[in-house]
Amino acid sequence: MVASGIFLSRIFGLVRQRVLAHFLGLGDAADAFTTAFRIPNLLQNLLGEGVLSASFIPVYARLRAEGQDREATEVARAVFGLLALTVSAIVLGGVLAAGPLTRVLAIGFPEAKREFTEQLVRILFPGAGLLVFSAWCLGVLNSHRRFLLSYTAPIAWNLAIILAVLWRGAPDRQAATAAALGSVLGSALQFGVQLPVVLPLLRSWWPTLDTRLPGVHTVLRNFGPALLGRGVVQISVFVDTILASLLGTGAVAALGNAQVLYTLPVSLFGMSVSAAELPEMSSATGDPETVAAALRHRLDRGLGQIAFFVIPTAAVFLAFGGVIAAALFQTGRFSAADSQYVWIVLAGSAVGLLAATMGRLYASTFYALQDTRTPLRCAFIRVLLTTLLGYLAAVTLPAAFHLEPRWGAAGLTASAGVAGWIEYMMLSRSLAQRIGPGGPGNGLLLRLWTAAILGCAAGLAGRQLFHGFGPLGLAVGVLLPAGAVYFLIAAALRVPTALNLVQRLQRRALRGPE
Repeated sequence: MVASGIFLSRIFGLVRQRVLAHFLGLGDAADAFTTAFRIPNLLQNLLGEGVLSASFIPVYARLRAEGQDREATEVARAVFGLLALTVSAIVLGGVLAAGPLTRVLAIGFPEAKREFTEQLVRILFPGAGLLVFSAWCLGVLNSHRRFLLSYTAPIAWNLAIILAVLWRGAPDRQAATAAALGSVLGSALQFGVQLPVVLPLLRSWWPTLDTRLPGVHTVLRNFGPALLGRGVVQISVFVDTILASLLGTGAVAALGNAQVLYTLPVSLFGMSVSAAELPEMSSATGDPETVAAALRHRLDRGLGQIAFFVIPTAAVFLAFGGVIAAALFQTGRFSAADSQYVWIVLAGSAVGLLAATMGRLYASTFYALQDTRTPLRCAFIRVLLTTLLGYLAAVTLPAAFHLEPRWGAAGLTASAGVAGWIEYMMLSRSLAQRIGPGGPGNGLLLRLWTAAILGCAAGLAGRQLFHGFGPLGLAVGVLLPAGAVYFLIAAALRVPTALNLVQRLQRRALRGPE
């Protein structure tokens, strides 16, 4: 359900990005919108889904598992009230401080471009606040195993942006302004479509500021380290934006387009498994050995599922990122050269794709243990490494090899991938000390990489056959045979997830239409 909801919302997200690419390309307006969107998005990332998943869901789900529904409702009401108070203050401060924030994060922009970015920041901040409330709804719905609505709700947000830009129908700054206004409207819609379902689940919904409840104490205790952890990660995002602003026109926008593609598998296969497992892991009860065994079982199975889908995705990004970028974005002002540039940036992201997705599940396991400090320490080290390596790879190395500065954007994503692997190894080692060793195993990873490489070989053959069919036709001719061969080889190599899918298909075929 989580994967289905995320898939539907991400499809609309790709449509949104294609519309923006058509009207903005990789020009100044695209850079301004991408940068402006990231500044208020800090609010959503700090107080939204990630932090609430780490602090609120484990407490709320545990109370419900223990039959304390009334206290669970009181905790949910108090958390909403505290969020409303905090978010209102931050939104007001963000609108007032849009100028200084933009000057810091868009230091490489010319004055006119920076002023336009500042205007967009002021428009976007209220929408980011509404998305925090949407994340609170998601926490309640996930704890009640209502996954589909919470992860399809962003469709409303994407549709609002798409329709706003198409309605405006003008390139550059007018389209960027319309997208910002559409984002605010879409944020309200995303919150609004979930609220009618959440209210009956809580029965008594009116927000409070009651911090005396033990459950609220636990949420606040876990909230601090989770907030710092997300804050540390956001520092990395902003450092990337600052460095990219120094790399010339198009670097920030290309980084944004590559991240749209990169976050698709992270969301589909990392977030979906982690989101579905968190309330289940948090509900595990019994003595420490029983809980540890249950967590190991769910962790190992989840990591196997993630690796099955992410390894071929990383291989395809490396081999055919240009084909994918052209099929999705190459229209209007977005040229074939822009597609190749996005491919280079995306290839750097593929370095750490597997680590990022599996790391989410490890972090969720710590959250289920109500330990938000270990992920914080690991995130801090990753961000420190990302900053140091990112500067070397994005600024120092291109200058040393006499390359155009814009190619440093690929160094940003690749260095982040290396740091992601270090964080993953730290998380896995720390968790093994808590619940015992586990993981997907080198044998499974070897089989999956073998299938992925053979799948890419089939994709190369398809590329020769479908050359000249246009970007979309070429993408179909490359990705379909690559995916089919990967699946068949994985099943032949007895990969559990592939065998499970084969068995499901066989059962449906035998059952026939109802």
